[in-house]
Amino acid sequence: MGAEAGPAVAGGDGAGELRVGVLAYPGCFASEVFGVPDLLTMAGHVAGPDAPGCRVSVLSPRRRVTASGGAVLDVRPLREVDVLVVPGFELPVGADLDVLLGRLAPETAAIRAQAAAGAAVVSLCVGAFLLAEAGLLDRRRATTSWLHAGELAGRCPGADVRPGHLVVTDRGVTTTAAFSAMYDFALDLIRRHHGAGVARATARVALLDQARDSQTPYVDPRLLPQPGREFSQRVMRRLDQSLAERYDLAALADAFQVSTRTLLRRFAEETGHSPLAHLQAARVRRARHLLESTDRTVAAVAAAVGYRDPGTFAALFARHTGRRPSAYRAAFRPAAGSREAGGGGPAPLSSAS
Repeated sequence: MGAEAGPAVAGGDGAGELRVGVLAYPGCFASEVFGVPDLLTMAGHVAGPDAPGCRVSVLSPRRRVTASGGAVLDVRPLREVDVLVVPGFELPVGADLDVLLGRLAPETAAIRAQAAAGAAVVSLCVGAFLLAEAGLLDRRRATTSWLHAGELAGRCPGADVRPGHLVVTDRGVTTTAAFSAMYDFALDLIRRHHGAGVARATARVALLDQARDSQTPYVDPRLLPQPGREFSQRVMRRLDQSLAERYDLAALADAFQVSTRTLLRRFAEETGHSPLAHLQAARVRRARHLLESTDRTVAAVAAAVGYRDPGTFAALFARHTGRRPSAYRAAFRPAAGSREAGGGGPAPLSSAS
């Protein structure tokens, strides 16, 4: 899951009460403030009254905090904790991150102080930017939402950003991927504090998937920042329109009236990769759609995106998504009953066992 087996948590060995603090601040996501505490509460009920407890507090260096969406949070003054959880925040397209983080200087100082006092520090989603601002990610492995991983790596060049990972722990600092990865972290914390059995039971009660280990299958390249360079954009459009055709570099260069060497150089300068790499990613993207929305066999899907050999296609697909095509379909295609018009509600529990 990450660089260590799980978050380095003081008091997380089942010996006593675990003190968890959630750092609330202006613009943070309220659901991320309460998501981890709620799952810990659920785990406490599953574990029973004799199990070691968790004491959770919503903390802030401010007297009043308004979260994203206008929710006013009831906060307590900063105190010493075993685990400090830093939620993510609203990050609109085009937002000035320097200005946003500059307004959160008190929170950055609080994170730095808690880490210095020995607390395990955990960021959820883009809360990683606050950890980076506090200097905690330098020379550490880290992750964040795949949508913002490139920006985090650019702002914190000393960090080893792993955009495919869901949870990364490195020397007492844990970072998680986007939004729902907070539950992957929380289950790992429950496992370390209450044991694997309680973690499994809590996941079942909460309908959480314990099997996933990567955010790569969720990446949608169309949402990533685009270079916006005219030449590479034209080449990409041509490749996207001919996914099933054999890749012919010479023919592609002729179409744009340049040499193959010039095509490769200009494309790499504008995008950082090759036309073939773009084509493969586009083919996988199209294959994901077909696997999610049609009944075509894996071989038929492979043929539709230009691969005569299903084995070659499956290996490429797994390299890009972390799952073989059949496993991807099982994980991401809606159940048959939910696709039927007026399906009459969920399937009986026995059919999902």
